[in-house]
Amino acid sequence: MTAMHSEELTEGLDEQLCVALYLASRAMTATYRPVLDELGLTYPQYLVLLLLWEDGASSVGDIGERLNLESNTLSPLIKRLEALQLVTRQRRVEDERTVEVQLTRQGKAMRRRAAQVPTVVCGATGLDQAGRARLVKKLRRLTEDLQNSQSHGM
Repeated sequence: MTAMHSEELTEGLDEQLCVALYLASRAMTATYRPVLDELGLTYPQYLVLLLLWEDGASSVGDIGERLNLESNTLSPLIKRLEALQLVTRQRRVEDERTVEVQLTRQGKAMRRRAAQVPTVVCGATGLDQAGRARLVKKLRRLTEDLQNSQSHGM
């Protein structure tokens, strides 16, 4: 165990990075909940819709990779979005193993209904645009570093 790791173990619960990230993630999700409830969406459904609004039709595999979701989590989520008539699923003609997800007219219209979501949630953070951009950059870097350490066996 390195000196850094042993020092981290002596920190109290409130000083643990993992606890701070966990609590921030839960608080962020809780902030989204009432806004998304008005739209009849869950947070993971909203993330899939954000991706589709940005990228257009995407394969289930691409959605899972981009959102870091396993197929056993993603498939029921997409089926619920389909039941809400926000997306359709169909197998690609050129490769029937690939299921493509695309927005319906209602799914595209949901984008306008959801336009206020980022404003409401970002306002709750108390950060200005530059502060949010810096935080996002730091969190993306942290994610990348953690994923790299996992692939290199720490």
